[in-house]
Order: sequence, then C-alpha cells, then structure tokens
Amino acid sequence: MNKFEVVILLSPELGSQKLTDEIAFFKELVSSNSGKIINEEDWGLRELSYNINKFKKSFYRFFQLEISGDNIDKIKKSLNQADNFIRHLFIKVNKHQELPTKLYNEKK
Repeated sequence: MNKFEVVILLSPELGSQKLTDEIAFFKELVSSNSGKIINEEDWGLRELSYNINKFKKSFYRFFQLEISGDNIDKIKKSLNQADNFIRHLFIKVNKHQELPTKLYNEKK
C-alpha cells in the first residue's frame, strides 16, 4: 500500500446535503478500490486562483490515503466523469503530513 495525499475541489453550487453526498461518494470510491482513508480535513469554501468551469470559488477537501497505486487511475476516472468534482490532485508521499495543516489553521 502506498501513501497518498489528495485534494479535491467541489462545485460551490452544492447545498449542504449534496456536498455531504459527494464526499461520501469519494470515500466509497476509495474503499471500493481497497483503499483506506487515514485522515481528512475540510478546508471550506475558498477563492480559486483562476476561474475553473466559470467558478470563482470551490469547496476544498484534503484526504490522506493508503491505497495501491494501480487503483488511483480507477478513482481518477470516476472523478473525471462526476460533474460536481471540479479538480483533484493525488500526490504520492513517503510520510503523511502532520495534521492540522497550514490551510486548515488559516480557515479558523
């Protein structure tokens, strides 16, 4: 199992319940591909550096995962097909960053 840190950006037009559903969808994707979520942080609604799909803001979510690298492509493919996921970034790390992250502390 490899260690990954993931940031997903979700549509700012999502209501509270739909946002929760989309996050549950991501968690199910990870678990159905033999992955394990170690930690997660909600970075909240933040300004984007540039417009993405005509959006100026996005909900940011950070995850620390343990999953086989072969299964990452399956997750990425599903995220690319989902309309409410604006962007995603998977980074392979040797050691997970200690939480809380700098961005999480900045939100408070």
